[in-house]
Amino acid sequence: MLLWCVIPQLEGRFAVLNWRQMVPSRASLTGQPDRSGIQPSAVVNGQYPAIPATPRPTVTPKAGFRRRRTVMSPRSRIASLGLAATLLWTMASAPATAAGGSIIPLYPKGSVAPLGVPESQTKLKAGPTLIFNVSEPTLELFRPAPGRANGTAMIVAPGGGFVGLEYDAGGTDIARRLAQQGITALVLKYRTIQSSGDPMQMPEAHLKEMDTLMARVKTGLPVEMPPFAGEPHAVEDGVRAMAIVRQHAQEWGIDPKRVGVIGFSAGAYLAADLAIGDKASRPDFVVLLYGGLRTPVPADASPAFIAAAADDPFQPNDAVQLFTAWRKAGVAAELHVYAHGGHGFDLKPNGATSDHWFDELLWWMRSRGLMSPAKK
Repeated sequence: MLLWCVIPQLEGRFAVLNWRQMVPSRASLTGQPDRSGIQPSAVVNGQYPAIPATPRPTVTPKAGFRRRRTVMSPRSRIASLGLAATLLWTMASAPATAAGGSIIPLYPKGSVAPLGVPESQTKLKAGPTLIFNVSEPTLELFRPAPGRANGTAMIVAPGGGFVGLEYDAGGTDIARRLAQQGITALVLKYRTIQSSGDPMQMPEAHLKEMDTLMARVKTGLPVEMPPFAGEPHAVEDGVRAMAIVRQHAQEWGIDPKRVGVIGFSAGAYLAADLAIGDKASRPDFVVLLYGGLRTPVPADASPAFIAAAADDPFQPNDAVQLFTAWRKAGVAAELHVYAHGGHGFDLKPNGATSDHWFDELLWWMRSRGLMSPAKK
């Protein structure tokens, strides 16, 4: 998910159609005029992970938030209406057999420059929960039932354009499904850029990014999207998360050489950045769902499972580009391009072959020995 706007259509369907008549009110999105704040995260066992914090650059708040109804360009408005269809559907909830909720701060309190506005969340009516203005990133731990853990761990990076996070459908629901399969899952609540905290208002920086993205759909240029405004800090958080998970491998019953990252949309950009980044923080494998191209790909990049839909209106070619870049570098990769699914199909059923991506991911993981109990 790169942007959030929920446009309900007849019979529960959603589409990018006649956007001039389809701009919803904020009340229709949330069902209520006010947002509730998120409770501060607690430190696990009263302690922070024993990893030295690195200096953080000051985050300069992005000035200017424009109301999409009156000032957005047609390209940006269309992007807002269609990008990340994950918000255009209600997430199909998986049975929560795995307990979750252990919150692990990535950094000691006060070591990260705040955005200057409080973190907040918005629950869309009959839809997912969005978290905005994250400046205190965390991991939320979901462990398999006793006796079910296979030694593999996955960090889950939700989408949201680096402006917000779709924390349930692209985060905790995925983590619970993974834990049911014996995989220790951790949802990464990474830092975002400053926003109004209102799904009906987009930061100026993100509007410009959306203009570039939509122009790229038509022209194919730039071949690779420039870094998003919030991408560098999100990647820093991903690096930190990898270190924390590997540090706690013995405690959590994880093989430190079987730690992967699964990312959705913007989260897939983050996962790709880690896969081709510094070797010390590189995941052992990555899962990239409807994400974008990131290069250069080194010969020892993380093996990748790549999935997207051919009818993705915002990144129709990136999955193939990712696969091609991985293969040219001689790195193992598997590609699934589904005829239908749009942008943001995650776990919700939509009657298309994209409904089965999770099962195909498990087959890929089995073929790589990631589902068998780890050797002690």
